[in-house]
Amino acid sequence: MKPSNTLSIEGGLAGPLFTNLAVVALVVFSALAPLLLLVAPAVATQLATQLGWGPSQIGTYFSVELGGLSLATLPSLLWLGRVNARHVALVAALVFAGGNLATALWMPEDFNTLLALRALTAFGGGTLMVLCMTSAGVSPNRDRVYGLWVLGQLVAGAVGLYLLPQMFDALGLRSLYAALAMLTLVAMPLIRGFDPFLGRAAQAAAGARLSGVGLGVAALSIGGVLALYLAIGGVWTFVGTAARQAGVDAAADGTLLALASLMGIAGAATASWIGDRCNRSIMMLVGYGLLVLSLVGLAQWTTVVGYGAAVFAFKFAWTFVLPFVLAAVANQDPSGRLISGLHFVIGMGLAVGPLLAGVLLERGAGLTVLFLSAAAIGAVSCVALLRVERAQ
Repeated sequence: MKPSNTLSIEGGLAGPLFTNLAVVALVVFSALAPLLLLVAPAVATQLATQLGWGPSQIGTYFSVELGGLSLATLPSLLWLGRVNARHVALVAALVFAGGNLATALWMPEDFNTLLALRALTAFGGGTLMVLCMTSAGVSPNRDRVYGLWVLGQLVAGAVGLYLLPQMFDALGLRSLYAALAMLTLVAMPLIRGFDPFLGRAAQAAAGARLSGVGLGVAALSIGGVLALYLAIGGVWTFVGTAARQAGVDAAADGTLLALASLMGIAGAATASWIGDRCNRSIMMLVGYGLLVLSLVGLAQWTTVVGYGAAVFAFKFAWTFVLPFVLAAVANQDPSGRLISGLHFVIGMGLAVGPLLAGVLLERGAGLTVLFLSAAAIGAVSCVALLRVERAQ
């Protein structure tokens, strides 16, 4: 008889330790851990107005947040599958909550001290993200669970961007850190949803299949995901510049980008609803095809309608294809180490993509070249990850 707390997807049984609580845990913690980055525009504005920071300080601050979040991947290669995952999650959640609470109560005036505190806090959040990504990777319906993983982040970001200006007006910057600390403490009982033996159940298989995964498939996985995020990061950073060229004013562009965020939520929700109902390779082709077409549209369409359609398609395609991409990699990775390593790769892509795009534009390449280059990079990512999906 099926245990009541075991997740059933499309009539199939989950593994005995992948429960409904595990799904809730990975969605909630995956939304909380990177929330500060998801609401970066609102936070950046508040840092400038309340603390008087300049662009350099704000950029450094977010680089440290992203760096701490991403670098948590490296020690996970040592503890994953060897240490009780619930114990790791408990320590990580306490570090994340404690760091945010310390920031809210203390808010060091010294810039470097604040950066050190935020780096430690982000490291705790990054460890939670590694646990969530790895947990989703061993679920019985990876496509659906990764869709929920993306969806949770998108909804949290949208809600945060709506509420934060009001919170900042009433309580100031400290309110964000206090809220993150309280929400993490409230969510801590969900830690029981993580498989304590996460990454350990397939240790024997991993030893046999690590060579089966092979350096080739691992390289294609890492390269394909990195290419996807290089394209996404570079384009999304400068999509507002394209709006100016299309004759869209700042207010209208804000409305279009807000609607595009809703399209992103729709993309992740659609991917989660489809799950493993359809062939994953076909879904990846659909998602990547729409992504490439939207980038070509951004390069060619210079009207308000064309710009809006391209941005909507871009955001939908990006969030639609990502769950299938992560599921394809996880399918080749019984140990969970490769999928946890993608957390670092994603962070690197998000950091480097805007940098490369900025250099390209500064050298006079223009937005058309940027968007067409991103389309080509997206096509390369598609080829690499389709090869991963079809690997035996």
